[in-house]
Amino acid sequence: MKIIKYIIVSLIVFVIFRILFITNFWNNMEHKANDVLFLLRGEQEISDNIVIVEIGDDTFNTLNERWPFPREYHARLIENLEMAGASQIIFDIEFTERTNIDADSKLAAAIAKYDNIILSGKLISTKYNNSLREQLLSPISILTQTGTEWGTVNISADPDGFVRRYELFQKRAKEIKLSIGTIALAHHYKLDLHSEDIQNYPKFFKIGSNFIPKVTSKSALINYYGPARTFSTYDFADVIDDSTFTSNFEKELETDLDQYYQLAENFKDKIVLIGLTSVEFHDTHHTPFFSEENQLMPGVEIHANFIETVLRNNYLKEYPMILYLLFFFIVTILLFIFNSLIRPTISVFINIALGLVYIWFSYFLFSTKQIFIPILEIPILIIIVYIIGLVIQYIQTVRERKFIKQAFGQYIAPELVEELIRDPKKLEYGGVQKELTVLYSDIVDFTPYTESHTPKETVEILREYLTEMVNIITENKGTLDKFVGDEIVAIFGAPVDLEDHALYACKAAIEMRQRMDELQEKWESENRDPFEMGIGINTGVVTVGNLGSEQIFDYTAIGDNMNAGARVEGLTRDYETTNNIIISDSTFEQVKDKVEARYIDDATVKGKKIIIRIHELISIQ
Repeated sequence: MKIIKYIIVSLIVFVIFRILFITNFWNNMEHKANDVLFLLRGEQEISDNIVIVEIGDDTFNTLNERWPFPREYHARLIENLEMAGASQIIFDIEFTERTNIDADSKLAAAIAKYDNIILSGKLISTKYNNSLREQLLSPISILTQTGTEWGTVNISADPDGFVRRYELFQKRAKEIKLSIGTIALAHHYKLDLHSEDIQNYPKFFKIGSNFIPKVTSKSALINYYGPARTFSTYDFADVIDDSTFTSNFEKELETDLDQYYQLAENFKDKIVLIGLTSVEFHDTHHTPFFSEENQLMPGVEIHANFIETVLRNNYLKEYPMILYLLFFFIVTILLFIFNSLIRPTISVFINIALGLVYIWFSYFLFSTKQIFIPILEIPILIIIVYIIGLVIQYIQTVRERKFIKQAFGQYIAPELVEELIRDPKKLEYGGVQKELTVLYSDIVDFTPYTESHTPKETVEILREYLTEMVNIITENKGTLDKFVGDEIVAIFGAPVDLEDHALYACKAAIEMRQRMDELQEKWESENRDPFEMGIGINTGVVTVGNLGSEQIFDYTAIGDNMNAGARVEGLTRDYETTNNIIISDSTFEQVKDKVEARYIDDATVKGKKIIIRIHELISIQ
């Protein structure tokens, strides 16, 4: 039944957690944790296949031009890069508006000469009267008429504003338009964009022999290699500034600075991406490395990171959700069982260790296998289940304390009750073999007494007698085992270990005798008939524990030595002694140096064939 309870509670916790973990708040927390993995891993070595030509603040200062630049500048850029031997020229700049016909024609002419140029456009989505209108914004017709491919440059951020995914394509109705990164890869592998080499599958996007794992229907995770400017970056103005070009800035200085780069050295056989990097153009974004240098990454470098990821076959993947959910549910059950059974003072350290190990494992999977698993979910689960376990154990402890006080508060000494509360396992179902001392006390000829007195008189005097005797037993750290009619059965040494249990039993017997003498005098003064009692004590190994049923708790002791104690008490009727107290030889051997006792006889007890040496207990020394 317990395991079913654990499973049911774990299932409830599992469902609550899964609901929590699909909220935007939690997704943002997980994204931040994933970003930390990038920072811990640090910058990664990149190939020299990709370079960036930027149009940034320095570019504007050098050219002394306003945006948009004359289209002749871009034509000159193409010519210089082609002369340098660039393998691809990819514009992350949208030529979607006409300027003057002469400038546009010069750019179109430059583009038409080469087959390794990719232009850019984007999908524009607009909400209008609760409906979504979408439009593919392409380069101007004079450029597309050259037959040059163009791709989308849409960049989507997560709800927290960070870019972690790359959109492989845009879809408008049934039309699919590939991104510039996807087209660049197809060109790199010399693939026909309209062939089966380019395929969109539910979980992968195929580019030739590359199967890019998707995280949404149209995007893949970007394996960032570092913060902004990780890739080699050159200024637009420097690349177009050859011996035939004089910028407005140079005209003002009336000199030609001729900052022409050694193009062949820097761009030969490279994929060259051209983009705006100045913050004013709003094409800079937060990425996982932002918190390291507080530097936004230009969109053109996000395209570069994606292309590098595919070229190196270094994809980031998410762990299969079905397997993770199964793992999460099993961990929930195990944690619940563990935290319900193990003491919180011990389990807290184990829980901390488990949380740290899981976090390390998350980083290990990311840094070596490029696999993301939820980082914070298991540690949060550990904390919450630990708290639940703490509450459950507290409730159980309160119940145990209440039960122990109810069950034993009237039968054993208060300090023994507190010891049982500290260690309730001593009361678990089942018995153990243990040496202890048993005390039997019985009223002599009580049956004739009851016959000669009214039930009310009998009950009242018996209640007074039993109360006084039990008080003495508990004061001497004994445990009331049971009442058998007018007989008292007590044990010393259980459920709490008691050193010198035989001595405590003898001490209790002497005090019971003294109190009995006082009660007899009192009853005579009240004109009530007194009665006599006999006490027998035996020491030995018995079976002691919770020997009741699952429904009824019964802490008691059984065995031959319990029976022998009862037989020794019965011998008080056969031998005349000072106090009507007889102890067995096994008890005498343990207390002989601390009590005054006199050997009586080697007696045969009822139901036993063996001889028991018996002694009368006179006093405690």
